[in-house]
Amino acid sequence: MADLEVLLDGVSKRFAPAKRGEPAPPALHGITLGVERGELVVVVGPSGCGKSTTLRIVAGLEEPDGGTVTIAGRPMNGVPPQDRDVAMVFQGYALYPQMTAREIMEFPLKMRGMPRGQRAKAVDEAAALLRIERLLDRRPGELSGGERQRVAMGRAIVRKPRVFLFDEPLSNLDASLRGDIRLEIGQLVRRLGATALYVTHDHVEAMTLADRIAVMKSGRLLQLATPREVYEQPATSFVGTFLGSPRMNLLPARVEGDWVVAAQTCGAIARAPRGGGSPGARDAGRRGRGGSGRGDRRRRAAGRRDPRRREGGRARAAGAAARVRRAPAGRRGAREHRRGAGAAVRRGRRRGARLVRFFAFIVRGRAFSWRVSECESKT
Repeated sequence: MADLEVLLDGVSKRFAPAKRGEPAPPALHGITLGVERGELVVVVGPSGCGKSTTLRIVAGLEEPDGGTVTIAGRPMNGVPPQDRDVAMVFQGYALYPQMTAREIMEFPLKMRGMPRGQRAKAVDEAAALLRIERLLDRRPGELSGGERQRVAMGRAIVRKPRVFLFDEPLSNLDASLRGDIRLEIGQLVRRLGATALYVTHDHVEAMTLADRIAVMKSGRLLQLATPREVYEQPATSFVGTFLGSPRMNLLPARVEGDWVVAAQTCGAIARAPRGGGSPGARDAGRRGRGGSGRGDRRRRAAGRRDPRRREGGRARAAGAAARVRRAPAGRRGAREHRRGAGAAVRRGRRRGARLVRFFAFIVRGRAFSWRVSECESKT
């Protein structure tokens, strides 16, 4: 196992209650989280789950009520923020409005007493890395949102810290710019070989940037794993529904022997083998029985071209859907069961006919508008 650069061990936090005499709910419930050297861990979760509180405790802006925080093997109990060798990029940029971009990026080095020549060299290197050399003489009011975020990142880079802390840095940007800056942050952190904790509520950012994802809810850490593992093997139903688009569907079910039975209120029952195989395994089994993928595609294409096969396939699909329902007992129930299968086929045909009429209406409308515009252009 690689060396842990950041370690939170049983960290808990409770803020003062809003009303006197009422205990405040804990913001963090014994969080244990380790970040390896050179790793980018994204902490994701809904608003109010404790993401930013965790980040502020690592930065030293908040003191935990319990547990310990360790950075590079050094306990941080009582250590002020400026001595922790971390750099934080805030959601609101936190740029000084009276300073130029160069002065903002130089400021943390100036507070450390670094000579002017070394400060200028460090700023020029960071500006070249972020491609903001032409912006160094501008003030924050003359910069766009993406340019301000790059200046804030440059101020963190010039310090060359052990740990970068990002507190939802892209939430104030528009969607297209957010995608570009997201890729730049990931490339920059990996190019520097830095350790980073990144807080967001956007699951797309988490899946794009992270080496590992920490999913939080109500001050608790639910799962810490790679993006693929979190997506394919969620630890809880909340993790499964929070990550991914579209969201995972959840059905009430029960286990009956080797089968998982999902029952719905309409009476339909779906059965699946417990721990059933994946689609890839089914395809491999089909090929093992002598069917090639190319031949299957040809047969499916032939079925689409032949209307008789297509109608037969629809009827078989409708019959299979009807058989899923639990048929009532008796001769009358059997007749109703068959009638339900026929009704499903008729509904499908009526729906197809409605779609054909709808698209024909649209085509006629477009042709009419084209003729009107042609007449207007001639006149």
